[in-house]
Amino acid sequence: MRDPYQVLGVARGASDAEIKKAFRRRAKELHPDRNREDPKAQDRFSELNTAYEIVGDETKRKQFDRGEIDAEGKPKFQGFEGMGAGRGGRSGGFEFNFGQGGAPFGRGSAGGSGGDAGFDASDIFSSLFGEASRRARGKPEPQKPPEQSFTLEVTLVQAATGGTRRVKLPGGREVEITIPEGVSDGKVMRLRGLGQTDPFSGEAGDVMMTIKVKPDPRFTIDGKDLRTRVAVPLAKAVLGGPLHVPTLTGAVEMTIPPMTGSAKQFRLRGKGLKGEKGAVGDLFVAIDIEMPAEDAELTALMKARGD
Repeated sequence: MRDPYQVLGVARGASDAEIKKAFRRRAKELHPDRNREDPKAQDRFSELNTAYEIVGDETKRKQFDRGEIDAEGKPKFQGFEGMGAGRGGRSGGFEFNFGQGGAPFGRGSAGGSGGDAGFDASDIFSSLFGEASRRARGKPEPQKPPEQSFTLEVTLVQAATGGTRRVKLPGGREVEITIPEGVSDGKVMRLRGLGQTDPFSGEAGDVMMTIKVKPDPRFTIDGKDLRTRVAVPLAKAVLGGPLHVPTLTGAVEMTIPPMTGSAKQFRLRGKGLKGEKGAVGDLFVAIDIEMPAEDAELTALMKARGD
């Protein structure tokens, strides 16, 4: 174990704030999660942690500076030549008490007869790396598997009316999902617990499903409104009458007035898409007048009217 001051990269007279700042910087650099290709990353990170447990703790730092403990926090027996200290004994005028597992602590630190809780860098590790840092320190925590994602294509009718659909997830599992009524193109839905399962924790991840609405040749989307064009024979455009118009829920019949021209547009209220807060758009119907291929009477009539 190297000198803990050298490991941290600080001078012996560094302040507590300087030591903590140096530890944070070095911990980010040496953390195993950021050095996965380095087989010695864990050893260097453990060395840094041990160095901070000594230099970052006021009591242990003083003990190290006085030569009473070594770079690993183990006691150095001092005093008269030939005399050592047994368990719970004295050495060189300094009393050592041994806590659980034989770990040495000075008077007043954890395991001794004082009341302080001793040094623990877990708060810094938590703020730096969260659960990943605890795993690196030998305390594995169950991790949620990474999210999976896929795109689901739906028709405009399915997006507007909703319903259920059986889909195959990225892992090959087939499930039945619910498509919300009025779902929009690009909507991302979270399927909780339907992703891959962590083999150690048994926890299942989530699947992110992106909705892609396929174009419908009958309609043009305009916000929550729809637009469509319907072909009308010339005779019906002149005389008026019933006309069948496609909607998302099936064809409906509407009546056009006589002498309906191609500039005329009709509104069918509530036949559009469902928007926010339950609002429903309208369907706008434009007319395309169909001319007959050949009609001698119509040609003669138009010539007569033209005269």
